[in-house]
Amino acid sequence: MAFSGLTLVVLLQILLPQAIQGASSSTVRLSLLQDRITHLPGQPPVSFRQYSGYVTIDPRRQRSLFYYFAEAELDPGSKPLVLWLNGGPGCSSLGVGAFSENGPFRPSGDALVRNECSWNREANMLYLEAPIGVGFSYSTDASSYESVNDRVTARDNLVFLKRWLVKFPQYRNRSLYITGESYAGHYVPQLAELMLHYNEKRESLFNLRGIALGNPVLEFATDFNSRAEYFWSHGLISDSTYKMFTSVCNYSRYVSEYARGSISPICSTVMRQVNKETSKFVDNYDVTLDVCISSVVSQSKILSLQRTTDNVDVCVEDETVKYLNRRDVQNALHARLVGVRRWAVCSDMLDYDMTNLEIPTITILSKLIKAGVPVLVYSGDQDSVIPLTGSRKLIHSLAEELGLNATTPYRVWFEGQQVGGWTQVYGEVLTFATIRGASHEAPFSQPERSLVLFRSFLEGRPLPEAF
Repeated sequence: MAFSGLTLVVLLQILLPQAIQGASSSTVRLSLLQDRITHLPGQPPVSFRQYSGYVTIDPRRQRSLFYYFAEAELDPGSKPLVLWLNGGPGCSSLGVGAFSENGPFRPSGDALVRNECSWNREANMLYLEAPIGVGFSYSTDASSYESVNDRVTARDNLVFLKRWLVKFPQYRNRSLYITGESYAGHYVPQLAELMLHYNEKRESLFNLRGIALGNPVLEFATDFNSRAEYFWSHGLISDSTYKMFTSVCNYSRYVSEYARGSISPICSTVMRQVNKETSKFVDNYDVTLDVCISSVVSQSKILSLQRTTDNVDVCVEDETVKYLNRRDVQNALHARLVGVRRWAVCSDMLDYDMTNLEIPTITILSKLIKAGVPVLVYSGDQDSVIPLTGSRKLIHSLAEELGLNATTPYRVWFEGQQVGGWTQVYGEVLTFATIRGASHEAPFSQPERSLVLFRSFLEGRPLPEAF
């Protein structure tokens, strides 16, 4: 059959987009197959699918972010998508979040054991190693590790999520939540704000339904200066040191001087005394939890897997480092080391602008709430690094600023037959909660209570009032 020139043009207009779409779909399917984890070394049998690999942020400079994704254990098609970010800045969401806190497995010896309180019981969990230079995320251009800041991190995280959704198109319109802890009090609100701007100016790509922040850095002076009262009230420092720590040199001043590379003699003196009294054998991230002796006395190379009576593995970080530096594990994760010899929990390659600490993100929470995005701030109450006292004060002040009344008065909440913590809700959109007995990394030290909190957050339900 012969075709006229016009007919041929019309046919090409019809068939070419279909061919391109088909090729694009094939590329996506191939990418998913390449990222599919068939089996992690030492992993027990599971029914859910896992993926890991890279999303390229900048092809020219070969800047790529590494992710690990565990689909929900049951009915992933109906469960929300949750992005988890650890802080630092510069610490790994793979090693800390996924393998030490709320992921499906935890390393134990040469194997992995199931985490029965994994958050993928409730959601499809996506863990991102960010910024570039953290964990397995890399760039072939060393300048990518210089002068990294919050703005760069937020922009890269947005690009990652946009391109990840191309790789996983079934999650494009899925309910999306962003969660994280510590310096993720900067990462999460800034990313959420960019997502809202993207939806307004371009396309409604992100179905953002809420954010949750654990022991977060929200306002530098309030968060850091609450540490002195916490130390003193828990008996970690003396009365005289407390007086010095609150008058002569407070913690925000010390950190500010440290970030600028010029610590004053008076602050050095105060901090030496604080460190002497608190002791290196007490974990500031959980003042009641035993420490891992092999980490504290690392120079002696002692391997002593100390465990507390409630089976919290205080050496899980050491075990995670060992596991993720195995070649067979890296092959299974489709991961590679670029510019470094070993995977590390927190990066020593980054030149992060630590003055960003002093930029408050509590103001961004205000914008998100005004835009209708629910916000949960929770605190492990044994954390002296970002204590609950500062977070509670900030959330209460934010509620007053927004004119939000307390719709749930300050009360206890339960996990099973035990008190899980305390909570207060403002205007159904702003929630503060503590997790009793939890550390800075709450899902690590109190997994059951953290899972109850997470489930209530996703369902938009109040925390349980009684058993």
